Amino acid sequence: MSDQNKDPHYDATHKSQLEGMETSNKNLQNIGVELLSVHTDGTVHAKRISGRFRTIKWVVAAMWLTFFLGPYLQWDGRQAILFDLVNRQFHIFGLTILPQDIWVLAMMLLFAALALAATTAVAGRLWCGYACFQTVWMDVFTWLEEKFEGNPNKRQKLEQQPWNLDKIRKKVPKWLAWAFIGFMTGFSFVAYFDPALDLWARLFTLEWTSTETIIILGLAAATVFFAGFLREQVCIGFCPYARIQGAMIDTETVVPTYDVDRGEPRGRMRRPKPGEEAPELGDCIDCNLCVAVCPTGVDIRKGQQFGCITCGLCIDACDSVMEKIKKPKGLIRYASLAEFGGKPFTPFYKRPRVLVYTGIMTFAAVAMIWGLINMSPIDMKVLHERAPLFVQMSDGSIQNKYYAKVVNKTDQLLEAEITVDGPDSLIYIVDEKINVQPGTVGTATLLVRIPKGDIEQTNTPIDIKVQDLNNPQVKETYESMFISP
Repeated sequence: MSDQNKDPHYDATHKSQLEGMETSNKNLQNIGVELLSVHTDGTVHAKRISGRFRTIKWVVAAMWLTFFLGPYLQWDGRQAILFDLVNRQFHIFGLTILPQDIWVLAMMLLFAALALAATTAVAGRLWCGYACFQTVWMDVFTWLEEKFEGNPNKRQKLEQQPWNLDKIRKKVPKWLAWAFIGFMTGFSFVAYFDPALDLWARLFTLEWTSTETIIILGLAAATVFFAGFLREQVCIGFCPYARIQGAMIDTETVVPTYDVDRGEPRGRMRRPKPGEEAPELGDCIDCNLCVAVCPTGVDIRKGQQFGCITCGLCIDACDSVMEKIKKPKGLIRYASLAEFGGKPFTPFYKRPRVLVYTGIMTFAAVAMIWGLINMSPIDMKVLHERAPLFVQMSDGSIQNKYYAKVVNKTDQLLEAEITVDGPDSLIYIVDEKINVQPGTVGTATLLVRIPKGDIEQTNTPIDIKVQDLNNPQVKETYESMFISP
């Protein structure tokens, strides 16, 4: 690449890939990324074309069906995934997470966030291109739009024509389909917090609360507005992730890239006139199909841009053209900018940025797994009476008062028995058992006495234990202190 500036085929398009970018990322000193060349002239009506990356997009998008089906899964007589905010219980299949163990969910979120960052460092905005809910919903909405209104040219003409019965006839069914998807999106979201079957039953009796109604209809309207009308403008102008990707990628990041050396100078294929010398052209025939299929209207031939969501549809389009004109595929391909700079490929496991992300992900995963494995079905906290710390009884013994709070993390009634271990002469007074409802906290008052003559130190260690009478293997121990003069 050292002789690129001397190459007559090296045009301004190539320079935009190799110059600038110092303000966004010091690592891109010699290769650069063009940031602002995005489509902003009205709604993008992208052409749909088949290919391997289009297939991958549909497969990944199909995983979002679990979002709609999740609220209807049942587990042990209740909804399998339910975030019960009223009772402060998070049910995930057989696991019930209470506020005391909320850090486990925090580790899950940390792992997901770092996985997103690591993926971006390795291969750009894969989340945006394949799995982001905005991208997926937009893809489904535009697919429906094509079914109702026709190909991109027909849709553009329909938008430009004045309102009449024909336009209304085509627009209204599409809007109804969008509205249904939007409603199901809002409903499914709320169904993770309110049992789905109960929510359906109360819908037909008009018994939704104002909060439920506002959230469902608000999310439905937002879904239609963002995925149906704003579309690519969300990715370009609203999504903060598009703005910060420059800090998360570098020259080693693999992204859709146009091979300028091979493609330029571009030009239409034509037969030279008699006596005319055939021009020396690159493989790019300037068909603009790569731009036509881009959901955000990016021209990848101008270099990497923040509007690019790394979906690979331009690669499908270019490969289909190369196949027709009998040229090798890969004029546009997933590649790092360093590759075009002549540098050897650096495996992702040798890149410091990726190693840091992976290290934090590993920590979060280990902490999460450890927390799930060691999560006790019950928990107990003991509060010592502070005023007074101890009382001397008429027989000379010293008495301490405690409040034992037992948390039932199971979905069954807990019959808890509390016992105390300590010096041999220790006696305690407590209710024989306390019943703790699922997901709630039960409190018991505990009195502990030790003869004064048997007390050898001011703070005497004692163990306060709780055990489930119905399941003796479910137990917990709290280490406390017996305070004396």
